[in-house]
Amino acid sequence: MNRESPAVVRCFWARNPVSIRYHDEEWGVPVHDDRTLFEFLILEGAQAGLSWDTILHKRENYRAAFDHFDAERIANYDRRGMNTLLRDPGIVRNRLKIASTVRNAKAFLQIQKEFGSFDRYIWQFVSGKTIVNAWGLPKQVPARTPESDAMSKDLKKRGFNFVGSTICYAFMQAVGMVNDHAVSCFRYSQVGRK
Repeated sequence: MNRESPAVVRCFWARNPVSIRYHDEEWGVPVHDDRTLFEFLILEGAQAGLSWDTILHKRENYRAAFDHFDAERIANYDRRGMNTLLRDPGIVRNRLKIASTVRNAKAFLQIQKEFGSFDRYIWQFVSGKTIVNAWGLPKQVPARTPESDAMSKDLKKRGFNFVGSTICYAFMQAVGMVNDHAVSCFRYSQVGRK
């Protein structure tokens, strides 16, 4: 029987089985797959005004409802498709957020066409490599940075919605553009090695 030591230290927000699994396996690990990057951008936008735990609990429903974040398919959703999504209890049923997902899919495809990949575009905001921070306390972690400000401004210019600087910074944390694990967290050095 594999029992975890009670001495394992995690970031303060990883408190329940879903958030612990996400923290231990995904959060802060550098992502370079376009579809996964798109998924996180959409989920971070859906989270606006809600808790991240709410979105994590609905994540599989989002994948099913939004064709596993296939941007080409989402870009072609019509009003009827969006109305169907508004009736889906498995996702956040917010008309603006659903319409934003379709709009963002179209903008995402334009970026892929222009840059060759969304990965190449988005990682330019951190010069292609993870910014490694060294926070000891949760209150030290910023809600936004000059990099997230620049990302937000450029994404908005390109037609994206629900991409304010705070949302962009949360996205950067999720996809490993920044390592914001607490220095005391067991994942801090692990993520740094990936």
